[in-house]
Amino acid sequence: MRDAVTFEELVAEGAAAPIDGWDFSWFAGRATEERPSWGFARRMARRMAQATAALDIETGGGEVLATAALRPPLLVATESWTPNVAIARDRLLPLGAHVVAVADAPTLPFAASSFDLVVSRHPVVVLWEEIARVLRPGGTYLSQQVGPGTNGELTEFMMGPQPVNAVRSPERARAAAEAAGLQVIDLQACALRVEFFDVAAIVCFLRKVHWTVPDFTPEAYVDRLRAMHRRIEESGPFVSTAQRLLVELRRPA
Repeated sequence: MRDAVTFEELVAEGAAAPIDGWDFSWFAGRATEERPSWGFARRMARRMAQATAALDIETGGGEVLATAALRPPLLVATESWTPNVAIARDRLLPLGAHVVAVADAPTLPFAASSFDLVVSRHPVVVLWEEIARVLRPGGTYLSQQVGPGTNGELTEFMMGPQPVNAVRSPERARAAAEAAGLQVIDLQACALRVEFFDVAAIVCFLRKVHWTVPDFTPEAYVDRLRAMHRRIEESGPFVSTAQRLLVELRRPA
């Protein structure tokens, strides 16, 4: 954080920062997050190189999918948020992918057994039964998901104590996958250190990852933001914890 920048200026910077897509490059120098050891993008790229028909659910702006150097003959991505649909099409259409604007739930608009690979990074909704339906026998589902209580320290600083939503726990994921008829190949969880170096990063993050504080606006939370600003100035970066799951499943042949 630059010494001469005031609280009001930092809040204004965070409020003006772009939040479309899942590009987090704006946070360089303002926040950091550890990465899981399993390397989701690398795993996804290896699966893509072996697939003949693949689907990326909730692609965002297509940022992760675009990193796959070798892509299958049929590649489809879905996205529900209109600004992201435009970004994803600009990024993915030149790579030969089809981008479909579709709601996150309740169904996927594809015929049964359409894909031998389905991937998703940080999905808002996981449609276990639909994933099983659109996978071909022997097909793979690979996903990195947000785990329970992720960034709970930040949520509680802004909102006070909150109950932990355990829907995304490894146990729940395994039970839901198996109930849909999918075989668990790999299931891992990890906790990752997150650091915010100024209040502008807090404002931008809460606008972008809006479920962290669902009703967040800088105006509504100005008192808590001011307290956060004082804390960072006095004690250094605000530290939070991101929870992540790796889920790899197979539809039995």
